[in-house]
Amino acid sequence: MIHACDKEYHSHTVAEAGSGQSQLHAYDEDYLPLAQRVLGDMLDYAVNTLDYDLQDFYTMFLISGMAAQFEIGNCAFVAGKNGCEIAKEVLRLSGLSVPDVEDLMYLDKSPEYWTGWVLAYYQWYRVENFKQIQNAVPVTEVCGMYDPLHEADISKFVEIMDERMQKARQESRLKRLRAYAKLSQRELAAQSGVPLRQIQLFEQGERDIGKTQARTLQKLARVLHVSAETLTDS
Repeated sequence: MIHACDKEYHSHTVAEAGSGQSQLHAYDEDYLPLAQRVLGDMLDYAVNTLDYDLQDFYTMFLISGMAAQFEIGNCAFVAGKNGCEIAKEVLRLSGLSVPDVEDLMYLDKSPEYWTGWVLAYYQWYRVENFKQIQNAVPVTEVCGMYDPLHEADISKFVEIMDERMQKARQESRLKRLRAYAKLSQRELAAQSGVPLRQIQLFEQGERDIGKTQARTLQKLARVLHVSAETLTDS
């Protein structure tokens, strides 16, 4: 069964989401429309038919091993089962009973369907894993982007997600390096001479550490025993 939203988004090509330059993707593009539809149907069915909380079910999807199968475009799941069957498989893998409910896939799109549809695209396009995406932008926040992004070109979603992923990487990198050095934010500020508030903004992703002055980077790098480039590398 084809969703209305599949028809609406059919014209959104891979080239539209990026610069048009050739790049590697997670798996063969031929499987992408199927993966998007199946993941969309899975979330729609889990939430709107089986009455699962979106975040709770998506967490099961991540830890059950099913997410890893989608990340490589395993045709046994992407092309061999519909979204309702995948939802039931996630429940089985999570050790839960599977309700005897018929497979329901509606023509009218839902925010949950769109959420699965765009997440499948972004994972494929940027070759990120679903857990990394979830850590940067929780699935509930993605669902919250439905209005008005479901009417926009998918390139707009990619642009927003790229910014959020980069922000999360910057935040986690400085936090991680500081943790390795066994320093609190206040201790790092005292030893480096970089204001505490500035360090907090870097770690929160509110200020781009890659655009700060070289002298500030050198001060932080000296205390953390890394190169300045390590602080800014993506």
